[in-house]
Amino acid sequence: MITLHHVPLARSLRVMWLMEEIGLDYEVRYYSIRNGSMRNPEFLALSPAGRVPVLEHEGEVWFESGAIVQLLCETYPQAGLMPAPGSADRARCLELFSYAETVGCLLENLNLNQVFLRPPAQPSAVVIKLLNARLRAALGAMEERLEAAYLLSSGFSAADVMFSYGFELARYYVDLTVYPRLMAYWDRLRARPGYLRAKARDGAQDIYEQDFYPVPEGA
Repeated sequence: MITLHHVPLARSLRVMWLMEEIGLDYEVRYYSIRNGSMRNPEFLALSPAGRVPVLEHEGEVWFESGAIVQLLCETYPQAGLMPAPGSADRARCLELFSYAETVGCLLENLNLNQVFLRPPAQPSAVVIKLLNARLRAALGAMEERLEAAYLLSSGFSAADVMFSYGFELARYYVDLTVYPRLMAYWDRLRARPGYLRAKARDGAQDIYEQDFYPVPEGA
């Protein structure tokens, strides 16, 4: 039995997509970041920080999306979604896992400042401007480096799953059309059957209340 603890549009989408690519059967338990469901004792016993994803996998409990993705790739090596230790693309793959979290941390802080803070706790316009600039720089660096259909020379991999998740959230903060290579790359990924199956199971997000969050005027 495999159970994914999931919030729609959260990092747990990475795990859902990867499992679809591997071809695993799993059930999903849905949560919301707004209704307190991630603070109940049963969930906190699985996730020390009270965050998704959590994956219950054949009697074991795994948390943190990067760790789960790597564990799944190593548990199911026949899927060929992560280079083996010692192979040419291994270091690059691990670098991209971490780079994906660099982007993820910027997005998390933008979420905190522009989505979850409410008056009288007004967010700092200067902080938002800085975070937005760093996000654009991180995406711009990948725009310049992307030269093939996928991030690794060996083809589609878990590195693509990890990194491209950032586009799901970045579109709420930056104009992604200024990165044509990245957007063509994301279009290729979104056409994959595994991605389409994952999005069909993702659920309705309740994180964002508007389509775009601009940098505040005067920042």
